[in-house]
Amino acid sequence: MAIQIAVETPLQDDVRALIAELNETLSALTPPEFCFHMTVEQMARPETTLFVARDGGCAVACGALHRHDGDIGEVKRMYTRSSHRGQGIGKAIVQRIEAAARSEGVAKLVLETGDRHPAAWAIYERAGFTRCGPVLDYPDSKWSIFYEKSITAEPAVADG
Repeated sequence: MAIQIAVETPLQDDVRALIAELNETLSALTPPEFCFHMTVEQMARPETTLFVARDGGCAVACGALHRHDGDIGEVKRMYTRSSHRGQGIGKAIVQRIEAAARSEGVAKLVLETGDRHPAAWAIYERAGFTRCGPVLDYPDSKWSIFYEKSITAEPAVADG
């Protein structure tokens, strides 16, 4: 069965469970004061769009576009369950986030990720993000890696 990705509300039980799993995974790798989680309630606000990937109706991955002032979009809450990693789902969600941002006139995408997430780094770097210094109001710390990408009027070239 093909993976389906759609904009959904985070206020669904199975999506809440997916986000709880994401939080548990991140909390095991990063001290709590350097975990910058959005709650599902925060994710349900109008400035955030959540993309959920489903396999046979089951929520297996997610990622969000959070809009900031100054034409800046932030990639948030990226996660794929271990059972579905390596299938290109994260790449597809990043592409959907970028397409949504571009269609809204966002000039730049930024993100913060952990220092122990090489699989995530690979997804972002293949999507054209480059490492940078701290973004938005995130503190500079050894626990965080920051990325940015300018969004142009032309769609990104898919690789592979």
